[in-house]
Amino acid sequence: MNDGDVSKQIQQMVRFIRQEAEEKANEISVSAEEEFNIEKLQLVEAEKKKIRQEYERKERQIEIRRKIEYSMQLNASRIKVLQAQDDLVNTMKEAASKELLNVSHHRNILDALSHHHHVYKHLLKDLIIQSLLRLKEPSVLLRCREHDLHLVEHVLDSVAEEYAEKANVPQPEIIVDKHVYLPPAPSHHNTHDPYCSGGVVLASRDGKIVIENTLDARLDVLFRKKLPAIRKQLFGQVAA
Repeated sequence: MNDGDVSKQIQQMVRFIRQEAEEKANEISVSAEEEFNIEKLQLVEAEKKKIRQEYERKERQIEIRRKIEYSMQLNASRIKVLQAQDDLVNTMKEAASKELLNVSHHRNILDALSHHHHVYKHLLKDLIIQSLLRLKEPSVLLRCREHDLHLVEHVLDSVAEEYAEKANVPQPEIIVDKHVYLPPAPSHHNTHDPYCSGGVVLASRDGKIVIENTLDARLDVLFRKKLPAIRKQLFGQVAA
């Protein structure tokens, strides 16, 4: 083999090695690009996932805040409705309380002897008898408004007699407390002071049993008893 042939073979070998190197380099480049693309896609997807998760988290927070705000507004509306209902009911009770004054109001003894206030005198009598029947004590202490003292004293004899007949017991001793009276009727000038619209309070002599039979106490009892029916009539199922 001459020098020309050797040179030709060497060139062929060089071309082969170069071609093989280029192909290998190309494979490495393609593989590297594929790995890069895969890595890039994975990173992009990971970031997309993070963004979606963050978006979902913030969306949940917004939804929770929206529900909380809605609930707060709903509760505030309900409270306003309930307050308005209570105000209406209290207005009714105040109106009823004012009507009690028409039952017990009398300016003087002569006024008390009129037909209109004859009704209150009989009411006082019934209230005292009812209290005696509940106490069932042989001796009781009675308190009334100073304004009603003359009416109470006027009915005491008939009260004792009627009670004794109804309870089938001896006539009781009824001691009217002339040192401590029930508060007077409500005044427009002193709206926060204690008041009594009429009626009586009876107690056993030892003070262990007390029967409050004032018009105000009876109104409170009646109002508590009738309140569900009143609310239902006024507000329907809203009050349930």
